[in-house]
Amino acid sequence: MTIKIRIPAALRSYTDGKNIVHTTASTVSEALSNLEAAHPRIHQHLRDEHGNLRGFINVYKGAEDIRHLQGEASPLNSDEEITIVPAIAGGLS
Repeated sequence: MTIKIRIPAALRSYTDGKNIVHTTASTVSEALSNLEAAHPRIHQHLRDEHGNLRGFINVYKGAEDIRHLQGEASPLNSDEEITIVPAIAGGLS
């Protein structure tokens, strides 16, 4: 199944400037693994030393946060879209 992964501006330098990466996958985990295999430099920005998604990395399947679904085991259908959204700290000082 062809999956579209949307890459945020902050991580595009690790995907050769691509804002969208296409892959084939049946789960979110497989899609992210394929992304990391195709663009190895993105791995350290998505995962911690134990291989888990970093706490500040949010992943959406369509409009749903995968944490409210089945996590990385969430199944994908053909032509679905995954969006990676890093949480950004900010505020007034």
